[in-house]
Amino acid sequence: METEFTGHRGFAWFWSHAVKYEGQREREKRQEVAAPVRGRALELGVGVGTNWQYLDPGVDYVGIEPDPYMRQRALENAKEDGRGFEVIDAVAEELPFNDAEFDTVFTTLTFCSVQQPQKALAEVMRVLKSGGEFRFFEHVLPDNRVLAPLFETITPAWKRIGGGCHPNRRTLHRINRAGFHVIGLDRDRVGPIPFVTGVARKP
Repeated sequence: METEFTGHRGFAWFWSHAVKYEGQREREKRQEVAAPVRGRALELGVGVGTNWQYLDPGVDYVGIEPDPYMRQRALENAKEDGRGFEVIDAVAEELPFNDAEFDTVFTTLTFCSVQQPQKALAEVMRVLKSGGEFRFFEHVLPDNRVLAPLFETITPAWKRIGGGCHPNRRTLHRINRAGFHVIGLDRDRVGPIPFVTGVARKP
């Protein structure tokens, strides 16, 4: 495998507790992304399973999570809740699925930690059916001329303590570059951190 992933035991513990205290705005954005998902659906970066509560019961779901500590906590949470979600050990850059297999691919706060985001978006394009949707909620690099350099400066330290998170990602630019047609987009921020929530369609 070209892309190797190192697990983050400490961050998985932290995240499993932190998501319980997410603000109302973050919960609404997760619901906005996950609730409309239909058909055969793939979630990139399951984390601890935070988005499962928003999914329609009829969705034919599969998720990937490369971090073994996150994956373990997700499966434990699913068992406690009596749910049977399928979670596969895989990275977004090398999806173990057929071409045009999914109606929907979705992510929430995932592309900040994907090691090769452009390659991962090419994989999303590959596994989506024609006309399929890529739904996303991601934090991105600020446009502000003061904050942007600051986010670039703190990235090396931030990704070490934040489970591989890069606060300087230009994810929306990469989505457009991958050939998707963005059909819905909302910009928001929590403190100094900007977020984009949207829907992109495969031509």
